[in-house]
Amino acid sequence: MTAKPAGAPAAQPPEPLALIRTRGYTVVLLMVAILGVPISATAFGFLALVSELQSLTYHDLPDALGFAATPSWWPVPLLVVAGLLTGLAVRYLPGGGGHKPAEGLVSTGSPSAAQLPGIALAALASLGLGAVLGPEAPLIALGGGLAVWAVRLIKPDIDPGAVAVIGAAGSFAAISALLGSPLIGAFLLMEASGLAGLMLGVALVPGLLAAGIGALIFTGLGSWTGLGTYSLKLHHVPHAEGPTVAEFGWAVALGLAAALVGAGIRRLALFLQERVERRTVVATAVMGLVVGVLALVYAEGTGKSASQILYSGQHDLDPLISGSAQYSAATLVVLVVCKSLAYCASLSAFRGGPIFPSMFVGGAGGLALAHLPGLNPTSGFAMGIGAMCVAILRLPMTAVLLATLLLGAEGLTVMPLVIVSVVVSYVVTLRITPPPAGLTNEPPPA
Repeated sequence: MTAKPAGAPAAQPPEPLALIRTRGYTVVLLMVAILGVPISATAFGFLALVSELQSLTYHDLPDALGFAATPSWWPVPLLVVAGLLTGLAVRYLPGGGGHKPAEGLVSTGSPSAAQLPGIALAALASLGLGAVLGPEAPLIALGGGLAVWAVRLIKPDIDPGAVAVIGAAGSFAAISALLGSPLIGAFLLMEASGLAGLMLGVALVPGLLAAGIGALIFTGLGSWTGLGTYSLKLHHVPHAEGPTVAEFGWAVALGLAAALVGAGIRRLALFLQERVERRTVVATAVMGLVVGVLALVYAEGTGKSASQILYSGQHDLDPLISGSAQYSAATLVVLVVCKSLAYCASLSAFRGGPIFPSMFVGGAGGLALAHLPGLNPTSGFAMGIGAMCVAILRLPMTAVLLATLLLGAEGLTVMPLVIVSVVVSYVVTLRITPPPAGLTNEPPPA
């Protein structure tokens, strides 16, 4: 073994632009293009199954049992069953059911093939039976895990760096149409990964390719099956006038309020998660009972459907904004409180993603504040979505894109307000969040 001369420079990692010019990078792009088709089709099937489970358990089953309409108490036993099934999957199957949503969207790498069944079953039990979570985290894990499993079957000796890029591309394909645009999903994964500079381009190009292919597959399957694309969309957005001075003041206030509420949701969810993990199966069933009771309280107290408290809120955003005139300020406040508490309970024990419930809570909160002078409902709705998203996810670019692109043409009008509310919420969230263990808030020495 030859000794390294003293003072010799350390080996440098490959230069990003040189990597892109290599034949291996072209092979990676080809693999991504091929794998994007079955992975996005699998993701579409997963979302279709979740939708069918929700309809079967909340509407068809009560109807089969002879109820003229779904009783307001129905979510209570339904969520207890969801808790038992999820708890069993988390406790006894490899992988612990996957990502813990209370800890946010963190990049932990693609799961192994042995962990995929447990992740899928825990997510189906949670999302299909009413937990207040979205499908994005399970889709990210399943897409990345399937891509890595498939590429290792084809080429067992593939370079670990290429495996990581292909796994990320599988995640891109899986959520390509979920958030309304492949670009939003790309920004989400880009911000969550923390990549920057030229290396971002190296990893992002395969992901964008997979996302584009995935969006095409989602569109084609949605048209062919008649099921739609399961994409986030608003069809009836009330008109918003240009921003006013008063609304910029509301943007600051709403950003501050969202940061405080978001911090409360995260801290309570993490507090509960620590206790749930001591007795996973029983405690998850108890958290399901809490969610069901909150849905019952909302339905009995407001006369609205209990389903507005259940599920991710993705499909309830459109009727919420288009029918905002039908909600009193008091009803919206009760909705925000019950949904937030159900969200906390779900984050602590169930398996799913944190994005859509945060959007719903923020949008409902913005509409509640719009009953006060000086705030347009559409502006309040958009600012609430952006501010609450960034308080939960801590991904500012993704939060702005979600809140503005979702509103179509009206999103361009309210974008300055959304940016202000997101920035305020983001900065306040970082200031009031305790640093990780071993770190302090003290500035580094000069």
